[in-house]
Amino acid sequence: MYRHKKVYELRYTDVDAFDNLKPSSLLSFLQESACLSADELGFGYADIAPKNMGFIIVNWYIDFFRPVKLGDKLEVHTWPLRPKFLIFLRDFELFVNGEKVGVATARWCMVDTENYSVLPANAYFKEEDFVNYNTERSIDFKAWKIPAIEDGEKVYTKKVTYSDYDHYFHVNNTKYADFLIDAFSVEEFKNKYIKNLQVTYVKQCKMGEKIEFFRCEKDGAYYIEGKVDEEVRVQFKVAFDEV
Repeated sequence: MYRHKKVYELRYTDVDAFDNLKPSSLLSFLQESACLSADELGFGYADIAPKNMGFIIVNWYIDFFRPVKLGDKLEVHTWPLRPKFLIFLRDFELFVNGEKVGVATARWCMVDTENYSVLPANAYFKEEDFVNYNTERSIDFKAWKIPAIEDGEKVYTKKVTYSDYDHYFHVNNTKYADFLIDAFSVEEFKNKYIKNLQVTYVKQCKMGEKIEFFRCEKDGAYYIEGKVDEEVRVQFKVAFDEV
């Protein structure tokens, strides 16, 4: 069955102070592979942009089995699942030298890029488009809802600037991963790596907006929310493991 495969060699700029793969670099790899796969299957940016259509990501879930380090060659496998009306699922498997080091899954929506209303799958696709889709799952993950933070500590404020933007004129999903990491200190990452990471994009953030980040710890995981004028825009759940 169909899989798109691409190898990414980790560069100095892809890792953190402890030579572990940064979440923002990982999300960049996954987004790149997803886009290349969509190009192959006939619903890439060049195919749908002229129709005023685009894809925006709603959720990520990523699970690592071990750290991915500077110098590793990360092979990303990805494939789309048959969409369910408004939700498009895409799965990923991650390999280093043939060893499976992680899995990921993501939920996307197709939107009208003039008004960002959500479009059903049949606005572009025909049923026969999905005949040869891979039905295998990298991970059977369903716990997409991240609980709201209660009594979170405010850790910092980030102003959205031009370098955060993508071609939809809002903060690119990969940028939020850097915002997440900035909620932690260097010491908190010492002898640790991210075991799993979950992101929910609630609402787009635009140029000039100030995002306030709040953090709390519960049941072995950290929960982080980004708010603009007390409105939640992005949520994270992250857990660490010892190196």
